[in-house]
Amino acid sequence: MKKYIPVLKKTKLFSGVGEEDAASLLSCLGAKKRTYRKGEYILREGEHISDIFILVEGKIYIQNDDYWGNRSILSVLSVGEMFGEAYSSPESGVILNDVVAMEDSTVIFFDVRRILTTCSSACRFHNMIVQNMFFAVSDKNRRLVQKLGHMSGRTTRAKLISYLSEEAKRRGSSAFTVPFNRQQLADYLSVDRSAMSKELCRMRDEGMIRFDKSSFELL
Repeated sequence: MKKYIPVLKKTKLFSGVGEEDAASLLSCLGAKKRTYRKGEYILREGEHISDIFILVEGKIYIQNDDYWGNRSILSVLSVGEMFGEAYSSPESGVILNDVVAMEDSTVIFFDVRRILTTCSSACRFHNMIVQNMFFAVSDKNRRLVQKLGHMSGRTTRAKLISYLSEEAKRRGSSAFTVPFNRQQLADYLSVDRSAMSKELCRMRDEGMIRFDKSSFELL
């Protein structure tokens, strides 16, 4: 567990916490480590949870399949990101989506009740963890608003332009790599893969973009 402390220190939840304090907080917060193989479900729609987790190795997708098997990718979690805080309230109900490892992944789970309740040993940084979780939730809500902005485009091109423009701004570069293959990008934007591929080719032919697999350059 201790080998992941350098990763945890870079997360929003452990922001400002020193290495020695982070080690003691792992015990204080009831941390549990679990590993998953590519394609394995970490959480399934309909489950009740009382933990939040931080991804410390690998990559995870949050996805939803409708009754007919059509898939939408709602979010991608990379190393250092957190999930489960939206279900931390007792009245939150069951998970609404599946959480799946898209490559071999390691996750650290924390009992949310132990985060929100000050421990008997009065850890110096416990209150900071509670504050950091609030900021992390706020940041995730901001990113959700960004995705809703992509989804509000009336056409496939409008959705692509919104998403690719946001990625370029976020990376600070006109050239970047997205965390999706073609089908996954189509699922993320809720568009037909074939129609999206044709639109990307049109945008390339019009001199708007260059692309090769998951690498893009805006011109």
